[in-house]
Amino acid sequence: MKNYQVFDYSFQNLREKSMSFEEVFENIVKFMNIAPSGNFRLMVGTDSQVHKRHTIFITGIVIQNEGKGAWACIRKIVIPRKMTQLHERISFELSLTEDIVALFTEERKTRLINIVLPFVYQGASFTMEGHIDIGAGKRNKTREFVKEMVARMESMGVEPKIKPNAFVASSYANRYTK
Repeated sequence: MKNYQVFDYSFQNLREKSMSFEEVFENIVKFMNIAPSGNFRLMVGTDSQVHKRHTIFITGIVIQNEGKGAWACIRKIVIPRKMTQLHERISFELSLTEDIVALFTEERKTRLINIVLPFVYQGASFTMEGHIDIGAGKRNKTREFVKEMVARMESMGVEPKIKPNAFVASSYANRYTK
């Protein structure tokens, strides 16, 4: 059996492997400083995929300057068992998202806000969102968990987004779970 490391703070994207969270944060700062008068959305979300002998969880971090591009990275966690209970898996996905959101301390968020602050009267903005891979639709199996999961994100001071607006979890992270 392989060795699994559960809470590994190693991030990667197509250009860089094995980034620390501090390196991720500095990449976000660099990206925002390119056009500090932009409309920035910092989004964090997790998706999972159950495989034969394990479950893969991918947490995505995306900083988007609306209409002008984005910078993104992922963190991969492998749990060495099939997590077949939907509530357990959704709750663990959200725990991993909360774990990353918590790394954006007040000091770090203030540093990001200070980048756009001089340009607020010119329309600049900064928001932070937690993307939750659940939906409220009648045909969605996760609809019964919406209130609980949304409340958890709100309690962290982050704007929760569910499907179809939770694209960091349902699209970006999802593509790396296969």
